Amino acid sequence: MQHRASELAELLGGRLEGDPETVITGLAKIEEAGPGELTFLANPRYEKYLDQTGAAAVLVSLQQKTPDRTVIRVDDPYLAFCRLLALYYPEENPLEPGVHPTAVLAPDVELGRNVRLGAHVCVGAGSRLGDGVSIYPNAVIGERVTIGRDSVIRAGVSLRSGVQIGSRVIIQDHAVIGSDGFGFAPKAAGDYQKIPQVGTVIIEDDVEIGAGCTIDRATLGVTRVETGTKLDNLVHVAHNVTIGAHTVIAAQTGISGSTRLGRNCMIGGQAGFVGHITLGDGSMVGAKSGISKNWPAGSKISGYLAKNHIEDLHILAAERKLPELLKKVERLEKQIEELSAKLYGK
Repeated sequence: MQHRASELAELLGGRLEGDPETVITGLAKIEEAGPGELTFLANPRYEKYLDQTGAAAVLVSLQQKTPDRTVIRVDDPYLAFCRLLALYYPEENPLEPGVHPTAVLAPDVELGRNVRLGAHVCVGAGSRLGDGVSIYPNAVIGERVTIGRDSVIRAGVSLRSGVQIGSRVIIQDHAVIGSDGFGFAPKAAGDYQKIPQVGTVIIEDDVEIGAGCTIDRATLGVTRVETGTKLDNLVHVAHNVTIGAHTVIAAQTGISGSTRLGRNCMIGGQAGFVGHITLGDGSMVGAKSGISKNWPAGSKISGYLAKNHIEDLHILAAERKLPELLKKVERLEKQIEELSAKLYGK
C-alpha cells in the first residue's frame, strides 16, 4: 500500500508543508524510520530525532518548529498516526466464516449473520451471538451469554453463564469474565462458608479487556464495566465493582468488591483499591498506589497509602534527604555534647 503525502494530509485534515508528491509506503518510529516511511513526533523527548530521522515525512503538531523537510501538521500527531496504522495495516481475521466443525454448540444457540467460530469453541444453552461476532479457538461461552455485534473473543477466553457483552467489545486471550466473586462468611468454628455468587457481569459497548484479566460476577446484582473503558493485561475486578465509561486501567491493578471508579479516570499499573470506596470522575492514580478511602472528582493521587500527588512528591523528596539529615543530627548531637562538657564539665 502506498499514498502520496498530499493524500494523507487531506485524509487527516492536516496542513502539508514540503513535497506533496512524497510517496509513503509504510510507517515507523521516528528513531528507526527510513525512506518511504512516515513517522510522528508527539513527545518532546524525541524532538532530537527530528533532524536525524530518515523518514520521508513526519506528522507534527501545529506549533512544532521543524527543519526543511516534508511534514504534515495536525492537532494531535499521535492520534493521526494511530489512524494511519489502521489504514496501512488493516487487521485481518484469520477465522474462516461460519462455524468450525470441531466447535460444540447447544441446540438453542442463536447465531447472527457473518459469525465466525474457531476450532473447539464451546457455546452453552440459551446463548445469543450478534452479527459479525468472532470467537477464537478454545474459548468457552457459558449458558445464557449474550455477545453484541462485531465483538471479538480471543483464544481461551471464558465467559461464564449469564454474562452480557456489548457490541464492538474486544476480549483478549485467556480472560475470565463472570467467575465467582471472592465471598466467604467466617463461621464460629474458624472455617468459612462460601457465599453463593448469583449476580452477573455486564460489559458495555466498545470496551477492551486485556489478556489474563479476571472480572468476577456480583454477589447480587451486577459487576459493570461501562462504555469505552480499556483494561490492560492482568487486571482484576472484584464482585459488584462499577468502572465508569472511558476509564483506562494499566496492568496488574486490583479493584476490591463494591468499589466504584468514575468516568474518564486514568489508573497506573499495580494500583490497589480497597473495597466499598468511590473514585470521582476524571481522577488520576499513580502506579503502585494504595487507595484506601473515597476521593472526589478530579483527584490526582499516588503513593501508599495514596495521598494528594503533590504532597506525595514532597514526602518522596524529603525521604531522599534522610541520610544527609541523619548525618547532620549526629554532628549536632556531638557538638551539643562538646558544648555541654565545656559549660558544665560533663
